[in-house]
Amino acid sequence: MEDKNLVYRGKSKDVFNIPDGPYAGKYRFVFTDKATGYIENGKPVFDPGYDTVVGEIPGKGAIACRFATYFFQLLKKKGIPSHYIDTVSDNEMIVEPALPLNMPVETAGINGSAPLQNLEFTWRNNATGSFWRRYPFVRPCRNLHTLVEAWTKGDSDILITFEALEETGAMSKEEIKQSVELVKDIADIVSKEFATKNLHVIDGKFELGRLKYGDGKIVIIDEISPDVLRVCKGYTPDKNGNCDVYTQCAITNLANGKRTIKNKNQVKAAGFIDIFL
Repeated sequence: MEDKNLVYRGKSKDVFNIPDGPYAGKYRFVFTDKATGYIENGKPVFDPGYDTVVGEIPGKGAIACRFATYFFQLLKKKGIPSHYIDTVSDNEMIVEPALPLNMPVETAGINGSAPLQNLEFTWRNNATGSFWRRYPFVRPCRNLHTLVEAWTKGDSDILITFEALEETGAMSKEEIKQSVELVKDIADIVSKEFATKNLHVIDGKFELGRLKYGDGKIVIIDEISPDVLRVCKGYTPDKNGNCDVYTQCAITNLANGKRTIKNKNQVKAAGFIDIFL
């Protein structure tokens, strides 16, 4: 696919417009081997909870594509709408063009103004990652009952409140309610699927949008892959759903004003990507 048909180049895949053939007018996702994470002691540590690309994992794109195919097909069986059409090669997927949830700049010509380009919805079964860093008064790995948050998606993701989305007109109150319910429904399906493999989903993130040629209904778009999920093993919930081995798993630190948290039982992407293939 020539770069002239490139629509978007992201952290985990490239998106191309298809100009002709049986899928003319659709989009082609090309999953790449790029991986996000952080640098520790001069070496990349791959972690889907981070937003910075720190390297490549050979074969990751093909595995992510097969993984996403599995879950998009599962969602279809469960009656959950998405933009997925077909998978045509090891790392290429065909999808319906979709419009991300966005909002243009209200007043043109204002220095520093920027549009809301798209939204990403995180869902959290347990308190860790950026959630715990923002709310360190909560015990690590506490049960959050699939708490949903909205973030602006870009080079640097920024938390945005649902009240702000409604007040600015970016989304209506009903659209916010529908989006949260949709994210929770999908999170429940994904979490239960992992539970059948004795694995626990800590948290994840989904992108929502509207099909370009649809009825305006909000659906899940983008991908469901190891790039958008954090998974752990050895999860043992107490009567309230809180993990009771968090003191042996969660490693927290505060240095130079920077708070960090790591989970020793978190499974690397390579450890769970092949169980659904």
